Amino acid sequence: MAHSSSLNRAIEIVQKAVEDDSNKNYREALKRYMLALEFFMLALKYEKNDKAKAIIRVKVDEYLSRAELLEKHLTSQGEGHTGTSATVVGSGGVGALGKRNCGQGLSSAILSEKPNDSLKEAVIFPVKFPQLFTGKRTPWKGILLYGPPGTGKSYLAQAVATEAKSTFFSISSSDLVSKWQGDSERLVKQLFELARESKPSIIFIDEIDSLAGSRNESESEGSRRIKTELLVQMNGVGQDNTGVLILGATNIPWQLDSAIKRRFEKRIHIPLPGVEARRRMFQLHVGSTPCDLTAKDYRMGYSGSDISVVVRDALMQPVRKVIGATHFKRVETKWTPCSPGDPDAVEKTWSELESHELKEPQLKLK
Repeated sequence: MAHSSSLNRAIEIVQKAVEDDSNKNYREALKRYMLALEFFMLALKYEKNDKAKAIIRVKVDEYLSRAELLEKHLTSQGEGHTGTSATVVGSGGVGALGKRNCGQGLSSAILSEKPNDSLKEAVIFPVKFPQLFTGKRTPWKGILLYGPPGTGKSYLAQAVATEAKSTFFSISSSDLVSKWQGDSERLVKQLFELARESKPSIIFIDEIDSLAGSRNESESEGSRRIKTELLVQMNGVGQDNTGVLILGATNIPWQLDSAIKRRFEKRIHIPLPGVEARRRMFQLHVGSTPCDLTAKDYRMGYSGSDISVVVRDALMQPVRKVIGATHFKRVETKWTPCSPGDPDAVEKTWSELESHELKEPQLKLK
């Protein structure tokens, strides 16, 4: 059969590519990776078995990621002229992680202002103004975006990664699940290791409920192991995730495992769009149906962890004051937010300031 011979040919070529890769013959390895990918795609076209297709797709994504990394390395070395001592970080790659940047800014996301400001506070400001996040005021490490389907949670995650100039890893449950025992946990671990190497970075897990649903007796052993490894990597002993933000998106947050939900310190509700947003969506050919429903967010039964998060949320007030300020005034050699009616007020926004020019506003009780 055509797909069988194509698959055998692809495996034969990719074995030679891996051998060249190990021997640091990156130029030849890249050629063979690309040739093998062509045969893999041909085999995928004629394969009828769904499970076999899934396995081939995982391998295609894995070898494609490696080929992209090699191409980037060869280009940076001057059109492929590399020394024998040159190495490429991440040999072997991580399968199907979808590392990419989205070519749109945060302001283009069709959402309400509150989610945008919350993500500026959590993602953009720690990179642009690191002096604001010292001592007890630390940036959020986990953010959960939840709300009705079609409100732009996935697009918002990609847009905020672009504006923050961070490395963006977009994954789904199919990227991490493998039929081989221990392979799924290894992929989860490699994902976080690669994110730590590439920090500042953002790991975006779309439809996280399919990967981290509530644990029960009918759950498979493989699913339980993936969940355990994810918990350890997100907030385990000995794991330094400084500079790594985990973004999750779901339509059904109540079905998430309680331990996973605790890892997402900040939870942002993405509501249904308003009239103006719907009109803009039609202009952009998004095709969302107008809806007048409103969403309610009830929070009750605060635990010690919840109180800790509330205090940290209060410590963010000066940051929010900077974000929302339309006027600043000079204090010695720096600028600080002020009221538009202040005699020394100058109309400007935080984006016009350099890091060393900002004076942190005082935290006040309201």
